[in-house]
Amino acid sequence: MSEIDYQRILTSIHRRLGSEGATEEDVRSGDVAAYIPELACVNPDQFGMSLQCLDGSVHSVGDADVPFSVQSIAKVPALLLALTIDPDEVWERMDVEPSGNAFNSLFQLEYEQGVPRNPLINAGALVLCDVLISALKRPLEELYAFVHALSGDMSVSWNERVARSERASSHRNAALVNLMKSFGNIHNEPDEVLDLYVRLCAMEMTCTQLACTFGLLANEGRTLHDGKALAPGVMVQRVNAVMQTCGFYDEAGEFAFRVGLPGKSGVGGGIVAIHPRYYSVAVWSPRLNERGNSFLGMRALELLTAEIGHTIF
Repeated sequence: MSEIDYQRILTSIHRRLGSEGATEEDVRSGDVAAYIPELACVNPDQFGMSLQCLDGSVHSVGDADVPFSVQSIAKVPALLLALTIDPDEVWERMDVEPSGNAFNSLFQLEYEQGVPRNPLINAGALVLCDVLISALKRPLEELYAFVHALSGDMSVSWNERVARSERASSHRNAALVNLMKSFGNIHNEPDEVLDLYVRLCAMEMTCTQLACTFGLLANEGRTLHDGKALAPGVMVQRVNAVMQTCGFYDEAGEFAFRVGLPGKSGVGGGIVAIHPRYYSVAVWSPRLNERGNSFLGMRALELLTAEIGHTIF
């Protein structure tokens, strides 16, 4: 795929879906994640997209360099860090199956006796935070230091306003972590776990930063910015597999069917996807569909792989 003109493809997608020159009737479909008050303030008409190839070339359009709240996308770096610490503990405390239910389902967690279906739903990420708190002296600082190593960008941080807004409305997440505590699957204090979790989800990045950060999942565990090996190949394979089957909650099958790449979404409107051995790509559009995934982001990535004519399948 070395002869593909990625910039031309992204420019074409932007013209078709971006806020300027949009041609599709449904371009304004969906709503922002207003249940997190700070996210309700985001301009819903922004659109950015960035693709980074393994040779280091970067192709971007629109609002690709505007920071936004990545939300659940940040669960993937947390998973990678936890796996570098103790992979056996991670997989002993959670499963790797698609949820088939809402990402914050209490019913499913109760039925499965406090064991999350996978690490990319809220309950799974809360367990990841618990693992990090137990293993690290300064879990928040060391988590973000790991993200800096992945992205090559020391400026990546969290938005404290978003974190506070999310913490104030975290009643269901509080119920999840306390339910797991009752089953013995949370080892630290629930409030401490929640505090780390909201500062994980409040991570702010641009599409360009995200594409670079996730590049190691396309590059056999080596970062795109400096080539350092931060994850062994088998770990990368398993994380990619989890993203393929669980990265979009109960819309993972739809994403696999239409886009054909492993990926992860967040209710901030971002989506990251990777094509192993070729590229990583991030897209951002804040309006969400009824399942909590970016409406235009899903469409943009479907157009991308259709134009390239190549998916992992």
